[in-house]
Amino acid sequence: MALRTVVTVGDERLRRQSQDVEKVTPEIQTLIADMIETMHANDGIGLAAVQVGELLNLIVVELPEDEEDPGSGQRYVVLNPQIQRASSDAEPGIEGCLSIPGYVGEVERATSVVVRGLGPDGKRLRLRAEGLLARVFQHEIDHTEGVLFIDRLVSPERIWAVPNGEEEKVEASQALPSKIGPH
Repeated sequence: MALRTVVTVGDERLRRQSQDVEKVTPEIQTLIADMIETMHANDGIGLAAVQVGELLNLIVVELPEDEEDPGSGQRYVVLNPQIQRASSDAEPGIEGCLSIPGYVGEVERATSVVVRGLGPDGKRLRLRAEGLLARVFQHEIDHTEGVLFIDRLVSPERIWAVPNGEEEKVEASQALPSKIGPH
């Protein structure tokens, strides 16, 4: 396992469509392990392969343990993830991103999704996610399609500067924008 450098906004790779993973190889397993280590080292709760410079359709997600959130504390590794179904119910929430350090913004997302793809063993999987877990899946799957959270802001003025390294903490706590202050 090795820490990888997180690609930040301005790098053209973040705007490109990721390629499907055709086969789970030792190199893919190494990439998965590196992504998990990189996500943890940066206090992230999700990471797409493109964020470490690999244009592969692969995400890892792991929310902090919270006994009131059934999706928390579990690690998800999904190759070729797709949102199969999204609820018609949507709500705004605060999102940050390791690839956009120092900023968070308000984005409206479906409150629940069904995600399909392949697990790290190459077998098909289907996951139902709600709340913050659904939001993180949507955010990371957007990365695989070249979309950043700043593209989905509820309005252009709904983005705020935060201390560098605090983005994911703000996202996980779902802090109210009024507590962050204007940009």
